[in-house]
Amino acid sequence: MSTSANASAQALHQRFSDLFALIAQDSIARETERRLPFAEVRQLKEAGFSSLRVPVEHGGAGVNLEDYFYLLIRLGEAESNLPQILRVNAGFTELLLERKDDADTRRWLDVIGSGKTFGAAASERNAATGNSVLLEKDANGHWRLNGEKYYSTGTLYADWVLVRAHDHESDFNVLVPADAPGVERVDDWDGFGQRLTGSGTTRFHNVPVDDAQVLDRYHVSQPRRNTIITSFYQTFHLAALSGIARAALRDAVAFTQPRTRTFGVPGNSSPRENPLVHRVVGRLASLAWSAEQLTLAVAREQDALHAARRAGTVTTEDYNALDIKTFEAQQIVIGQVLEATTLLFEVGGASATSETRRLDRHWRNARTLASHNPAIQREAAIGNYHLNGRPHDERFGNGYV
Repeated sequence: MSTSANASAQALHQRFSDLFALIAQDSIARETERRLPFAEVRQLKEAGFSSLRVPVEHGGAGVNLEDYFYLLIRLGEAESNLPQILRVNAGFTELLLERKDDADTRRWLDVIGSGKTFGAAASERNAATGNSVLLEKDANGHWRLNGEKYYSTGTLYADWVLVRAHDHESDFNVLVPADAPGVERVDDWDGFGQRLTGSGTTRFHNVPVDDAQVLDRYHVSQPRRNTIITSFYQTFHLAALSGIARAALRDAVAFTQPRTRTFGVPGNSSPRENPLVHRVVGRLASLAWSAEQLTLAVAREQDALHAARRAGTVTTEDYNALDIKTFEAQQIVIGQVLEATTLLFEVGGASATSETRRLDRHWRNARTLASHNPAIQREAAIGNYHLNGRPHDERFGNGYV
């Protein structure tokens, strides 16, 4: 991070540091009780976190991506569920920032700038991939939305739902109030990690939709090109993972410092003076630092691409190269964070496995985040790009992933 960027990010962090500390304070209790963080999400909205990327003229802070991801890493350190809860809202903001400057774009930027947030209803859990949620007109010519989605991350906490729907011809982004008649949000996410993200089922029962809520027609079966969105969504995961690595380091230090006994050493001892413990903590610190720096390096590439886009000099190859660099960072960050969240237990032996400490949540959350996108497929895409110059061929259209 450059000196100027570091100064601005640090100042931004100071604005939220007390809130992050408060969020971290109750993280173990929330995990143990499976207490959904409605209050914490509300506090983040009220503090302006959910609108940081929204331009100032639309009610946001207009921060750059490097500073934004720096801050997101620290939120992930406090509570890794919270970045993921806000991921779709952030992605939709980026989608709007890439759209043409029209009335629709300005309207929805104003909505996010006012503190309202969006959750996801994009993916489905069926025998085959596809988009079965239908947007059709009834006998009176009014739009109606019907169907079911899963992996609805953040929707339990959201004011609006970003729905990927189909009309038998193409796909749409449909924006539906979360409390609209016929919207059913179900807390049935059963993953062993990221348990508080609300990533379960959303059903739509004849939900009324007006024309202003239908945004962007596209084809989900087509590769996504000339957009930052693929890179942005993946970097969001990398930031949450980097935050988890920082939390593992924090908790390893907090666990070790007051301890007065060491395996195989009679009487009292000081593990914090043990060179072997020094090595473990040193490795944890290195892994956390490296994961963060890789994430911020991708963010700087994204900022540079945004600048090129505004200048009219960006090319399709620039977008392809950004995606590949993001996938390359993904390959390394995932391994580093999973190593850190396992290595953490080497500072304390069996006592570190006490459920009162919930240190296992770091590995479970990291493993769950790492499973959200196909790292092994991305590794093959990286090789194909370098060997044959072929861009990746992930097929998510221009909508939400």
